[in-house]
Amino acid sequence: MLASDFDAILFDAGGIFLLPDPTVLGPLLAYHGGDPSEAAHRRAHYAGMAAKSAAGSIESFWHDYNLAYVRSVGVFEHEIEFAAMMLERTRNSYTWRWPIPESLKALRALHDSGMPMGIISNATGQIAQVLERSGVCQVGDGPSTPVQVIIDSYVVGVAKPDPRIFDIALESFKGVDRSRVAYIGDSVTMDVGGARAAGLHGILLDPHDDHAGADFDRLHSLEELLP
Repeated sequence: MLASDFDAILFDAGGIFLLPDPTVLGPLLAYHGGDPSEAAHRRAHYAGMAAKSAAGSIESFWHDYNLAYVRSVGVFEHEIEFAAMMLERTRNSYTWRWPIPESLKALRALHDSGMPMGIISNATGQIAQVLERSGVCQVGDGPSTPVQVIIDSYVVGVAKPDPRIFDIALESFKGVDRSRVAYIGDSVTMDVGGARAAGLHGILLDPHDDHAGADFDRLHSLEELLP
């Protein structure tokens, strides 16, 4: 699957371009036996999202994610419940700020190829600022990669998987058939399910094959979109 299969691409922000900051969560969970390395925490996010998706958890419920995350980084077995609680209390919308290097490179390359792009994120009003501060993107000209729109669920008043949030984003892509628009996210429920309900082509970023055999398209990295 290549970007050229589509006329526009929309992305989630968390898990696609930004992760919960391992420089914050690494020391937090190391106290409970966890591996503080960036690699371990990158892996833990997708383990958490796989657990969240398997449970069919709503956007605001993160307990399944927290348990899978702390297990993935190797927290002591007897500390798992407590460490999951600490993760819940520490991780917040502003700690989703660690940029994924290969995703940033792919975003720039897609822009340079002329691909129309945008962001749709379930957020709390902060996502445009965080994307800009983290060097990911902004709407229009600026220091990072330009995109056509950044949709924050808090700002527009509707969240994934409600298909109306995709309708709002598509207003910035006039003349593009929605069946020719890809939406790439890290949640089966919120992203693939929501995109499908809106008539878009939902794709899951699944770097570790947590969803092998699924009935939807998957990518290990955004770089796979490039020729």
